[in-house]
Amino acid sequence: MTTPLFSIVIPTYARPHILRECLAAVARLDTRADFEVIVVDDGSPEPIGPVVDAFRDTLPIRLVQRPRGGPAVARNTGATVARGRYLAFTDDDCRPAADWLTVLAAEFERDGRRLLGGRVENALTHNLYSEASERIGQFVYEYSRNNGAQEPFFTTNNVAVCAEHFRAIGGFTSLIPSATAEDKEFCDRWRANGLPLAHVPTAVVYHAHHLTFRGFLRQHYNYGRGILAFRLLRRGRGNSHDLVPEPVTFYLDLLASPLRLQAKSGKWRLVGLLACSQLATATGALIQMLRWRELRRIRAAATTEA
Repeated sequence: MTTPLFSIVIPTYARPHILRECLAAVARLDTRADFEVIVVDDGSPEPIGPVVDAFRDTLPIRLVQRPRGGPAVARNTGATVARGRYLAFTDDDCRPAADWLTVLAAEFERDGRRLLGGRVENALTHNLYSEASERIGQFVYEYSRNNGAQEPFFTTNNVAVCAEHFRAIGGFTSLIPSATAEDKEFCDRWRANGLPLAHVPTAVVYHAHHLTFRGFLRQHYNYGRGILAFRLLRRGRGNSHDLVPEPVTFYLDLLASPLRLQAKSGKWRLVGLLACSQLATATGALIQMLRWRELRRIRAAATTEA
């Protein structure tokens, strides 16, 4: 069997209809690069096989099934069996643009050592909570790209990396509770190993993450929990940025960012939601501080890894 240039790894859990839309987008990729698709079923209660089987005539696709372990473990499982020279990660609720792999392949031709991070766009423009969530991600992405963030990172629904280097540094960590911030931790560990990051804003993925107000708050509450755990792991490696590493102006600019949109309607509602997201994140970090047993386990793991 020939070795493909890319292995597209897609973790999924209990969302067969959403996964079908993701695979349909992957099947529309306009690329000359050889690739395979690895769907990792992370212990779904209902069968995923029929969804994957429907694409076997149009995609070089494999299904890997494992007990429930969370998205970080699922991504690592996919990377373990991947044959591609490069790994391209996205999520089951994402739809890559047609030229996604073409853009990534061109960037890897320039320098294959870089961890590439593409741009994520909101696919649910009618959902204000989804729009607010992606607004935060886009703001952080552009801030990191243009201002040199203290902790630059890419979200795991649009990253690509050399498979050899990914395995050498140990893949994504599963130590962080709430299944968040493993992207921040991985990018930080990547840089700690002397490997570069590169923003690729022309590599676009559309994110169809439906959110309610309650789900929006829960998402950012969990981010707060995960970010605190990430900082503990980071300190265990001898890195000691402040608990809040970016200046106050970063957060003020984030809150004000919707006011710079061309559209006139909904700006202030977005500002309010961004403020709620930051309060939820701070609350999650505070609650995580009070969970001493989890903190001791994370500290012990950080000390062991260091």
